[in-house]
Amino acid sequence: MDFGVTGKLGGYYLAEQYRRNAAGKSDGVSFAELAAAKAAGQSDVSGMSFKDMWQARYPGAYYHVMDGSAISQGAWDRNDFPLEKFFRDDTDTSVTNWKPTGAEPEAASPQVQSRWNSTLGQKSIIVPPELEEKMKNDPELAKRVMANVENFITTYTATSVRPGRVCSWLISLDENGEIEKYRVTGGGGNISGPTEEEQRQFEAEQAAKKKRREEYARLNEESALKRKLMEQEADERYYQTSITKKAVSIAAYEAAGILK
Repeated sequence: MDFGVTGKLGGYYLAEQYRRNAAGKSDGVSFAELAAAKAAGQSDVSGMSFKDMWQARYPGAYYHVMDGSAISQGAWDRNDFPLEKFFRDDTDTSVTNWKPTGAEPEAASPQVQSRWNSTLGQKSIIVPPELEEKMKNDPELAKRVMANVENFITTYTATSVRPGRVCSWLISLDENGEIEKYRVTGGGGNISGPTEEEQRQFEAEQAAKKKRREEYARLNEESALKRKLMEQEADERYYQTSITKKAVSIAAYEAAGILK
């Protein structure tokens, strides 16, 4: 159920990552642990790219360089948004041009649930080309962005994810490295179905999505109406100005005796 709303690795880092993965843990070394290791002189992370940090922290995570801002919030929020395409390596930028067709399916529909379940336990991030270039030239920026993303995932998990739930994360960054949009989809840990509180939260989120779409449509309609009125006023002013100029010309000609 959708809840929404850089180069080389040091010896200590590689050894710790291997130990955790060998022990069956899905997550790598946290950014905080990596920073502590660096402070202790155990690891040199100055050359790590953001992609390196992201995939070392979350082994198997997907990384896509494309313009996530091209995806409208309305499309991003829909139940039929093809988020599963971001959890594969061969995704291309055409996915950012996705447009909905027809009515939005219910979240509980088998089709939607099947697509969401296919992404559980996975993470994917969308990095705009401008930010990718900035981070290549500014390793400190890359580290700040990584710390911010990890903090978001950790905090969201602690405050908003029910124990036992398995989540997938799709995060889209803006050109400054801030989280622009995100999708957190969860399953498991809930054999008997959602609690009343979870159901209320879900219904509230669906209502909020609908309200946002309606407000977006209303603003578009108002904007179109304003443009039309401004065009009409401009046409009227032009017409009145033309009439006035013509009348002044006629009066001048008559005064000069040209017109009788």
